Amino acid sequence: MDPLSQAVLGASLSQSFAEDKTMQRSALVVGGLAGMAADLDVLIRSKADPLLFLEFHRQFTHSLIFIPIGALLCALIFYLVINSGWFQRKWPNNSLSFSKIYLFSFLGYATHGLLDACTSYGTQLFWPFSDARIAWNTVSIIDPLFTFPILILIIAGVYRKNKRYAQIAFAYAVIFLSLGIIQRDRAISAVKQLADQRGHQIQRMLAKPTFANRHVWKIIYEHNGRYYVDAVKLLNDVTFISGTSIQKLNIQRDLPWLPKQSRQAKDIERFRWFSDDYLAISQNNPNFIMDIRYSFLPNQIKWIWGIELNKQHSDKHAQYIIQSRPDKESSRKFLELIF
Repeated sequence: MDPLSQAVLGASLSQSFAEDKTMQRSALVVGGLAGMAADLDVLIRSKADPLLFLEFHRQFTHSLIFIPIGALLCALIFYLVINSGWFQRKWPNNSLSFSKIYLFSFLGYATHGLLDACTSYGTQLFWPFSDARIAWNTVSIIDPLFTFPILILIIAGVYRKNKRYAQIAFAYAVIFLSLGIIQRDRAISAVKQLADQRGHQIQRMLAKPTFANRHVWKIIYEHNGRYYVDAVKLLNDVTFISGTSIQKLNIQRDLPWLPKQSRQAKDIERFRWFSDDYLAISQNNPNFIMDIRYSFLPNQIKWIWGIELNKQHSDKHAQYIIQSRPDKESSRKFLELIF
């Protein structure tokens, strides 16, 4: 999820274990920073290999087995900073023992991978034993209804010097994420209903929440070599928003010129693993492979990221391309879908 959500969740858990009332602020800062620390893996990247960061983001730093190590690294840095002369001059009453710093770091860091696994992106929780990308699809990568109540409660905990506020915040987070399972299951039922109406046999399917809400869902299913992409609004009633379909990527058919052992062919397989094989060729560029799981409008197939191949230089790495912002028309239509 976004850094603020990671920080407030990590802080809520660390503050919940701050027995001394005076430690609420320290627990918030240490737990919040540790809660964000796992995302430093985005710094692992290479100009020569544009797909390298896709393999390492949400990999070992997000693994359950790495939590004690990640927490230790955070604690060592925080301990050195807190006990530095500059810090003590600025905040003379905020010294903490290493054991307390490690506890707060451990609790904050432990929340990161699990929270990311609640989104649709995919998190390697069980690395190095498995490279499976766990995605429970219960919350959007940004959701104000998740983040801001927790933020308000942990600040209140510091102000009131009472860990009860943080405990309520963490309980709220767990309940919020758990209730997302209900919406996800409703969306999955909607996929089956829609495919049945069309007379389609589902080979596999995906239902994921859209940006900053939990009632408009993107739904995808595969039938007879095509992906069907629609949206569904899950309020009191179930309302379908018709979408479109596209052929599933077939390398022999779509890219007959590509040598099987070329570097770009291997890059396609790396991207296939990352995207869980929800791949298709762009209708505007026959050499561009897009991840159809993501689009600015949930019922459309308009890529947010993908890889572009170079027909003349198949021995070079494919280029990773991302569109970070929607156009005004897409933003307007998306707001209409939500509100």
